[in-house]
Amino acid sequence: MAAAPPPPAAGGFVLFLHGSGGSGEEIGAEVAPYFAAPELASSVRLSFPTAPTAPIACYGDAVITAWFGIAEVPITAKTVRDEKEVLKAVEYVHGLIDKEIASGTSPSDIFVCGLSQGAIASVLLYPKTLGGCVVFSGSVPLRKSFADKVSPEARKTPVLWFHGMADGLVLFEAGHAGCAFLEELGMTCEFKAYPTLGHSIIEEELQYFQQWILNRLGISGITETARPSSSSQHKDLQ
Repeated sequence: MAAAPPPPAAGGFVLFLHGSGGSGEEIGAEVAPYFAAPELASSVRLSFPTAPTAPIACYGDAVITAWFGIAEVPITAKTVRDEKEVLKAVEYVHGLIDKEIASGTSPSDIFVCGLSQGAIASVLLYPKTLGGCVVFSGSVPLRKSFADKVSPEARKTPVLWFHGMADGLVLFEAGHAGCAFLEELGMTCEFKAYPTLGHSIIEEELQYFQQWILNRLGISGITETARPSSSSQHKDLQ
């Protein structure tokens, strides 16, 4: 007799990928407080993995954490990445998603998010519709020719994209072009631009991010936004 499937896991699961040179612990310290209220702690589970280290060309082959290599900065709408490295990172993220689904979490309750690297490629190439994807100051790291690999189910995953117009590392044009590409695929992409924001995450973004996740999970009645004790901005190297 086949084993019974695991019971559905309660609430949502947010997988958040840090930017190059960062760590899961650092980005978690910025993001986790927004979901720390008692009424949220039992409804939203968070995961902040840390990328492996590797020599990164654009930083003189300095060895830092990164989900995939960065040949040059700034990153523009035409920047090409090493596709093999990107797909290796995608495979790792897919493994985390598969593990969460195997534990009983519905794909519709899973959110893949990230600063700069990894999140959007992982969602586009995942064969199921997820709860959502949130991109902070990122870009699409694969050639447009891979569009045929984006399944009809993946195209149903909604995307929220934040980008600063003063970003000098991943240029605003790269983020804007990325969102336009998603819309060409028939995807829903909400794009939020911040005129004076550089390559960092600010409280205004995190507050909106929190509410977007909660709304998609159908969680309401949160009267006060949980905030970190520090209002510092989080930046990554890329």
